[in-house]
Amino acid sequence: PTGYMENSISYSAIEDVQLLSWENAPKYCLQLTIPGGTVLLQAANSYLRDQWFHSLQWKKKIYKYKKVLSNPSRWEVVLKEIRTLVDMALTSPLQDDSIHQAPLEIVSKLLSENNNLTTQDHESIIVAIAPLLENNHPPPDLCEFFCKHCRERPRSMVVIEVFTPVVQRILKHNMDFGKCPRLRLFTQEYILALNELNAGMEVVKKFVHSMHGPTGQCPHPRVLPNLVAVCLAAIYSCYEEFINSRDNSPSLKEIRNGCQQQCDRKPNLPLRLLHTSPDLVSQEATLTESRLKPVIVTSNEIHVEVERNNTANQKMTANVGNDSEPNLIDCLMVSPTCSTMSIELSAQADRILGCYVEILKMLSDYDDWRPALASLLQPIPFPKEALAHEKFTKELKYVIQRFAEDPRQEVHSCLLSVRAGKDGWFQLYSPGGVACDDDGELFASMVHILMGSCYKTKKFLLSLAENKLGPCMLLALRGNQTMVEILCLMLEYNIIDNNDTQLQIISTLESTDVGKRMYEQLCERQRELKELQRKGGPTRLTLPSKSTDADLARLLSSGSFGNLENLSLAFTNVTSACAEHLIKLPSLKQLNLWSTQFGDAGLRLLSEHLTMLQVLNLCETPVTDAGLLALSSMKSLCSLNMNSTKLSADTYEDLKAKLPNLKEVDVRYTEAW
Repeated sequence: PTGYMENSISYSAIEDVQLLSWENAPKYCLQLTIPGGTVLLQAANSYLRDQWFHSLQWKKKIYKYKKVLSNPSRWEVVLKEIRTLVDMALTSPLQDDSIHQAPLEIVSKLLSENNNLTTQDHESIIVAIAPLLENNHPPPDLCEFFCKHCRERPRSMVVIEVFTPVVQRILKHNMDFGKCPRLRLFTQEYILALNELNAGMEVVKKFVHSMHGPTGQCPHPRVLPNLVAVCLAAIYSCYEEFINSRDNSPSLKEIRNGCQQQCDRKPNLPLRLLHTSPDLVSQEATLTESRLKPVIVTSNEIHVEVERNNTANQKMTANVGNDSEPNLIDCLMVSPTCSTMSIELSAQADRILGCYVEILKMLSDYDDWRPALASLLQPIPFPKEALAHEKFTKELKYVIQRFAEDPRQEVHSCLLSVRAGKDGWFQLYSPGGVACDDDGELFASMVHILMGSCYKTKKFLLSLAENKLGPCMLLALRGNQTMVEILCLMLEYNIIDNNDTQLQIISTLESTDVGKRMYEQLCERQRELKELQRKGGPTRLTLPSKSTDADLARLLSSGSFGNLENLSLAFTNVTSACAEHLIKLPSLKQLNLWSTQFGDAGLRLLSEHLTMLQVLNLCETPVTDAGLLALSSMKSLCSLNMNSTKLSADTYEDLKAKLPNLKEVDVRYTEAW
């Protein structure tokens, strides 16, 4: 044939590919030999010609291997061809993902279509393709084959020698397990195989440490989220049968309101969480008996014992008619159904749970990983069955304790909920919470670290008074100094309005030595405050530059400042810590904080107490939108200086809308300027 090529040529029809080598040949040409003649391909330059040449050769060989490996006869020949295929991919000068992926897909298809291979054949094939896995993720079908090998031969040396670098690469470079869930499953099975070795969790611990690295900072940002994703998926799988039986188990609303009759439910499934008889429902509705008979439901996976009493039934029936789905943690706390639930996992599920909870504990021991881990676990990403499982919550308590002991705010603040109105680990592990298995020691440590940071606010104390006053009083009665301080602050900030409750708190404080001492100090301060208000004092005060929080505290405690209206702390070294003293100045109307280190935490405290403040100067302070937004509650503000702060335009507009008396504003050198 002569002229230009009009029809396509299939790769399988190409018999040979050569570079033109005779004299006076056209430049940069390839010669393709096909049945019936030859075809010349001319490229623009030598680089493109060489790329075509290697690409055509590679494609031609791939078709050959597909044909050879599609109908295997002798496995020793197949293994030899696989090794040759791998060598071809490794030695190819082409740079493309498909160069290594195509051989892996051919082997993957070969394994999926031949289920009669021996274990030795499996291991030989895995070893043969190992070089391709060093820089490539295995395809989905190959992942399933690897998972099967991990389950059947967990002690095989292939798991350690071949799979380890593959899993390490997955954890370091995978960006989304949602797009490739089989990679996550393979990683999960690999870790379980490590746990089956003689050293067990020690081997897993060494693997986790190898992923973190020897330094104090892990150089691979994807390792932690990928490990957490694997752990969460594995823990979820332990309760999967219970979760799948939810169609026949009470919903959160039903747990709160009492379960409906059996006849209204779907046909029984093999496993279920609860099965209440109709006569119990009628007894709950009438509340005629103070204590009902326990109901016991058993199966090969779960054992549930339900014990209801009159008080709990009143709590549940009080919410009948409320169509909204109850809060998860609140539901577990109120309902004795879940609070007395005893879940028995199968032996395999129990091993999986123990392994992956232990990994979460290992992750929480690394200082650089703890902030991100706390953030990932803050939404409580576990099924309700896990939260009702005593073994799980008891083991996870170590992780929560590590969060509570961490002095960094970005860590211990994750004990609280993600959104307002929702419960977090703080509520879950507090006395009365479904996971609390102690006398409140963990709760006390959580409160202590939170109170030591920016959460020493009226809002946080109000939440404790509304929801956790009983546990606070109990722990104070046992001499816990943090809880004694909490109760004293509630009295000092007038958090408690009810006189009877105040008397109970006072009685609690006076029952211990530390409580009596702190309450006497509180009474002394209160008398001084009343004396300040009665006797008066200066109306204007300016501190010298370079004064500190301690200087301000000593000064304010040395005399009467009940009439102080104008206080200037400009160009001093005071911080947000001085806000605790500023809020005790009842007549303060003008406050100058120009060029100080007063920040957001102090602003939040001022906004809750100094509601009569009229003039506030925050020029050149490190305040941000987070603190400035709190000023919207100070309706008396008529002059506000935010010059050279991190004020945004949106926050400025919000403040103007919420502060009707604001007349003088300075926003120069800000985003709102």
